[in-house]
Amino acid sequence: MMNQHLDNKLRRSALYMPANNRRALSKAQSLAADVIIFDLEDAVSPNDKAAARLALLEQLAHADYGPRELVVRINAVNSEWYDEDIKLLAALTRVASTGVHLSAIALPKVESEVDVLSVKHALEKIDLSHLSLWPMIETPAGVSNVRVIAQADASVNCLVMGTSDLSKELKLGMNKQRLGLVFSLSQCVLAARECGIDILDGVCLDLRDQSLLAEEAAQGKSLGFTGKTVIHPDQLSITNAEFGVMPEALAEAQEILHVWKLAQQKGEGLAVVNGRLIESLHVEVATRLVKNHADIEARGF
Repeated sequence: MMNQHLDNKLRRSALYMPANNRRALSKAQSLAADVIIFDLEDAVSPNDKAAARLALLEQLAHADYGPRELVVRINAVNSEWYDEDIKLLAALTRVASTGVHLSAIALPKVESEVDVLSVKHALEKIDLSHLSLWPMIETPAGVSNVRVIAQADASVNCLVMGTSDLSKELKLGMNKQRLGLVFSLSQCVLAARECGIDILDGVCLDLRDQSLLAEEAAQGKSLGFTGKTVIHPDQLSITNAEFGVMPEALAEAQEILHVWKLAQQKGEGLAVVNGRLIESLHVEVATRLVKNHADIEARGF
């Protein structure tokens, strides 16, 4: 089952932003993040949930986040804060002066399609059915059911890995190569790609080790992830670079398109670039790379 609404947005980096941190909410307007995830869940203590909702409501009434995609991570469907989070989403759409438009809702700890459909139904009741849904896969049950979760509704256009919680549930030690996660990560990438949707890798918790971040980002890209979630602005540069378009990859893509065009003009269905046979599938990849580069250039970061 393919989701037919794939939007091809840039999602190299997705920065979690605590909704109760007003200074951070404001600063996010100028950060080089493709996606801002306003967090009402893990980053906000139980005593601060109400204040976080108010801070987010007030911030989005006057903010300008430019080309950044805006997502709200609500609390889990079975949590005591879920109903108030849904009310907040309705309130956000009623702020008359806001020019800010939410793109999606991130759903934590999704373990079945029931969670997705529950949120979808709640959004329909408040006329927000146009919002996309981003299920978060954070538990063994979520990984086991990831295919049906991804297919639960046409509004699902991105999966998000919660690798910290998943590591805890799997009883994994601190392994910098994330060996214990590779099977789960690959299963989720496979499900996302089968459905034609995006998928974001989990966060790197070590804020000081930039080399570890680079290794994780490279591993995530090699596994097929669209981009990576991050928890600090200092992690954006490396993440954007790794999931962006490398200069050598861009040059090769441009050469492929050039040679392919010449082959087409001659009525040929094959071409050779640097000793490698080029077919239509390679042209499709090259076209996507060139478009991504153009989008990144237009975005300015």
